[in-house]
Amino acid sequence: MYRECLIVELTAARIGVQGETRVPLEYKGQPIRGELRLDLLIEGCLVVELKAVEVLHPVHLAQVITYLKLTGLPAGLLMNFNTTSLRAGLRRLDHPDWHAKNKTIR
Repeated sequence: MYRECLIVELTAARIGVQGETRVPLEYKGQPIRGELRLDLLIEGCLVVELKAVEVLHPVHLAQVITYLKLTGLPAGLLMNFNTTSLRAGLRRLDHPDWHAKNKTIR
């Protein structure tokens, strides 16, 4: 329900959004059966994972980090709708290697 409502709102705001985006899986360069699905992909560069849980656990953060590693995308948002405010349930995560790769040497 939350995903569908966000898709409606983002589309109305003319923000590019894809729901249930499939992420193919590989192991040692070989495709493997199964796939992961991103709740939302915003403008082709931001992963959004939606939850409605009492408490965000480390496994939820690890899920977003895994998606970032598999897609090579720079950032993700973990959104928990079971909070008193959306801000309280929002967590930004960066690709763990992104800053290291794009760091300029001075």
